[in-house]
Parts: sequence; C-alpha cells; structure tokens
Amino acid sequence: MDGFAVCASNLTGNRPFEIPVVGTSFAGHPYADRADPGSAVRIFTGAAMPEGFDAVAIQEDCEILDDVVRIGVNITAGDNVRQIGHDIGNGERIVSRGQVLTPFTVGWLAACGHTHVPVIAQPKVAIFSTGDELREPGSTLAPGQIYDSNRHLLAALLAGLPVEVLDLGALPDDKQATRAGLEAAAAEADVLLTSGGVSVGDADFVTAVLDEIGKLDIWRLNIKPGKPLAYGRLGHSLFFGLPGNPVSTAVTFLLIARPAILQLCGAEGWESARHSAKLSEPIRHKPGREEYQRGMVVTGNDGTRVAVTGDQSSNRLASFSNANCLIRIPKESGDLPIGTEVTVLPFFGLI
Repeated sequence: MDGFAVCASNLTGNRPFEIPVVGTSFAGHPYADRADPGSAVRIFTGAAMPEGFDAVAIQEDCEILDDVVRIGVNITAGDNVRQIGHDIGNGERIVSRGQVLTPFTVGWLAACGHTHVPVIAQPKVAIFSTGDELREPGSTLAPGQIYDSNRHLLAALLAGLPVEVLDLGALPDDKQATRAGLEAAAAEADVLLTSGGVSVGDADFVTAVLDEIGKLDIWRLNIKPGKPLAYGRLGHSLFFGLPGNPVSTAVTFLLIARPAILQLCGAEGWESARHSAKLSEPIRHKPGREEYQRGMVVTGNDGTRVAVTGDQSSNRLASFSNANCLIRIPKESGDLPIGTEVTVLPFFGLI
C-alpha cells in the first residue's frame, strides 16, 4: 500500500502520532540508509521496507505537514506489509511432475525467477475422417454428400491439449486407401484418431485394416452414444477409431481418447470433475447401455438442476449448442423421473 513505513512499537501515546519523515522508498529503488525507528519513510506499493520497520500507515490515514507525517489510526506490526516468503517459502515446490503448465503456473515460475523446466515432448496426434460422402465446409454439396464436421470438431477439442495436431483430411471408402493412410500416419504420429469406418458395413474398412496391419485390442463399448469404438496399436502409435456420428465422436473423445492422450502427455490428476444434480425434467432410458446425454446444468435457490438439450440423436451436433455438461445414466437404469439425482460431467475443464 502507498503510505508511510514505521516501526509500530514506537507509536505510543495518544493519537494522532506525529513522526518525522526521513526519506522515500520506491518500487525498485529502496531507501538505502538506516533510519531511526522513531521516524517514518514515505513508501509506495511494491517497495522494499526499510530495515527495522515493520508496518505501513496507508496514506488515506495520514496527513503531511512539511517533513512530518500525522497518523490518525493505531498501527500494528505487519499492517499492510507482505512478508518475504508470502507467495512461496524456501524449499516449497512450485510445480510437480505431471502437472499441466497453465498460464498461471508459467507466471508463477517466472515470478520465482525460473526460465526453464523439463517437460514431456508434445505427442503428435493425426486426425482424419473416413467416407466418400464427406466434403469440406464451404464447398458445394452434390446429392448424398455432407460436410465433414468431425475432423474440425476433433481439431478444436485437441486445441486445448498439449499436443501437435496433424490434420490428414478425409479417407475414401476404399480398403487400400485406408491402409495406406493409416500406415503413413503411423510413421509420423504418436496417436491416430479417426472418425467413421469402424462399424460393420460393407464400406467400413478401418477396423478390418487395423486388425490386419496392427493390433486391435477393443472393438465396441457398452455405452451410448459411441458403441462402435475401436482401440489398438499400429506400430508405436496408439489408435482410436471413433464412431462416425458427430455426437458419438465428441462423447467418445471426451470420455476415452482425451484421458488417454493426457496420460501420454505425462499429465497426472486429469480426471474429469463429476457433480450431482437433480433432473428438472424426466429422461427416458432403456436399460442395457450406459448413456451420456447432453445437458444444461444450473444452480439456483432450489439447488443444482439439470435438463437435457432436446433431441439426443447421435447425429445432432445441435444438442451441444446450449449444453454445458454430459448427464451420465447408468446402464441398469430405466426411465428417470423429475427430481432423480444424476451425475453430471461439466464441460468446463474438458473443452
């Protein structure tokens, strides 16, 4: 605080205290002399305290009379002073192994005088879509064609992670082209992230190709949306074959691929936050698969409430437009009435 540095134990007797001012301490230009503890030193925010002084009388409580300051309030040692070690003490840890470097930790490292810290190299994540029907946004669509949303969706979701994204475009529905694309990507990337082509249709080649040239560890999950998900390895690369429906792509990325990529980055403590909320409207659900619906969660006088964002079909990216969370519905649950307590995964920290 701007004011006057004093030695509080010397402020005795009745107020106001009248003390001689012997100098000034500026930020970056401290008062260099040793002052009598019965005097005061004009001081500005960020300046070093003069030796032997232990408090600051803020200027709003002071009156200047030539070379004397009149202080109208009682002052206690430590008032308006930040002690050495207030931000971090000697021997305390600034950042831990596995901690993601945020703008705040970078600022704190700089405040502590550090210019370098060891980090894990950013993994390369190759993304591509599959399908003859896909066209780039902005182009003219012929009958039967759609815009490729999934690649751009994944690129945006990956933008918040410490990775290098390799956008490899869209693969046609052709087995040889799929094989060549996967092999080329595996030679360059640490993670392969595809969308589409992992189901059982005659034009779905991704899973079959991976099974031939790599290792398929998982195919299909008991969740909704996102059942046709493939996971395995191709050479040194991790492979995630996400479903083609856009909502399924987004949900399986958030639940499956994102945590795995963060772990590959060396991050620890990355688990997504989960909270409880009560349904403000009913949800229909058929037992059998764990389901994640898009929702809007709000907190008010009646507690934390959540409602779904309209039609939850897996092709509707519109269901994300007003959503701020995923609503988890256990696989054994049937229809959920109003007031049912559910688990929600807020998007804050996920995207």
